[in-house]
Amino acid sequence: MPPQQEQPSFEQVVLPNLDAAYNLARWLVRDAQLAEDVVQDSVVRGLTYFASFRGGDPRAWLMRIVRNTAYTALAARQQALRHTDAREMTADEQVLNVPDPGANPEAALSGAEDAERLTDALRALPPELRECLVLKELEELSYKQIAQITGVPIGTVMSRLWRARKMLMGAAGEGGEHDS
Repeated sequence: MPPQQEQPSFEQVVLPNLDAAYNLARWLVRDAQLAEDVVQDSVVRGLTYFASFRGGDPRAWLMRIVRNTAYTALAARQQALRHTDAREMTADEQVLNVPDPGANPEAALSGAEDAERLTDALRALPPELRECLVLKELEELSYKQIAQITGVPIGTVMSRLWRARKMLMGAAGEGGEHDS
């Protein structure tokens, strides 16, 4: 019987992956403040259910929690917007409901037109394609890890990546045509 491996601590599992968790949340919810909330809620959920962590890939485990939390937050936001639209807002609520006019971190750091077009094209992707592309290209996860995080077969991950790349190439071609 092989010696039993010592279970990593919660900090060893979560802390090295916080930047990746925020990056995924940011791309899924498209809002910096909500992404921070999603990561915070994900860490709390992870701590709550850490006893069920059976080893394996800690990054994939945390990213799956972030993904689920992000989609829950988006659904809650949609529900709140429907509820808000159903009644008249007071002046105070209207002031508090103004979207942040500031540029996102990617656009602020990059004034290049190509980078902006790429960011816009990535944002325009359907969520299931965008999350696969972000996990593969930005977070450099394997197909297997992405399949674990998204809960779909590896073949579906590969298909989504192919479709996302094809859509991005189409957007790049459309954006570059008017430059000639």
